[in-house]
Amino acid sequence: MAQLGKHNQLKIVRGSMHGVYLDGGELGEILLPMKFVPQGAALDDTLEVFIYRDSEDRLVATTERPLAMAGDFAALEVVAVNPQVGAFLNWGLAKDLLLPFREQEGRARPGEKVVVHVLVDPKSDRIIASGRLARHASRQPAPWRTGSRVELLIAGKTPLGWNAVIENSHLGLLFTQPGDPPPHPGLRVQGYVTSVRPGGKIDLSLNAAGYQRVAPLGDRILQALKANGGRLDLDDDSPPEVIRESFGASKKAFKQALGALFKQKRIRFTRPGIEWVDITRPREGDWRPR
Repeated sequence: MAQLGKHNQLKIVRGSMHGVYLDGGELGEILLPMKFVPQGAALDDTLEVFIYRDSEDRLVATTERPLAMAGDFAALEVVAVNPQVGAFLNWGLAKDLLLPFREQEGRARPGEKVVVHVLVDPKSDRIIASGRLARHASRQPAPWRTGSRVELLIAGKTPLGWNAVIENSHLGLLFTQPGDPPPHPGLRVQGYVTSVRPGGKIDLSLNAAGYQRVAPLGDRILQALKANGGRLDLDDDSPPEVIRESFGASKKAFKQALGALFKQKRIRFTRPGIEWVDITRPREGDWRPR
């Protein structure tokens, strides 16, 4: 059976002057307009399509890929606001996605990006967006442990930090530190779970904590050195944004990792940059057995 708001594999059952009709199971035959029919498509071929409702509320298929499907959290741009019904969001399809006023935490304005959950409204059976993220976030026990690396979607500012969607599933609270890139709604970034508190609340950071932050980063620096012929142009004087782009870490964490590697005699500073020291090879002046 075809699912509204999802990608589906559907078979062509007949053609018409308007396009081809697909077998939607219990949803009946669904039109794929001619402009979306792949060249050479024939009867009984199976096509991957997205199912939604057109401006006349009819089920329709498209081979275009929306920016988000039902069940997804996403940052979408507000393209218009209708004072009677709500805001309309660009989600990559010809028909914009409605964000009703009742589903808004604050008033959406044209041109801004808002973080929403996409769902099929159980009352109208239409695909809509909701800005009430806590209502749609998973309430299942968090599957991550302290120190787990996770993908985050920054949602909005709070008095304590930033709300963030974790792995398109749970909500957490991100605490930033000096040197971290300034978050903003819609930013997708790698983060770390710092704690899972009683009641299921999840605390987050853009950096792993303590030694857990330094050691894995040190390993990545060594891997990058080996992959780059033993040298990198980065060192503890490099700009924070360059370090963040290269290693996904703050300058403070990067300097700590470099310091640990230097004490272990695994790197040397070339100013600018660093070089890998192969500790398995004897150096000039090292003692060797006769």
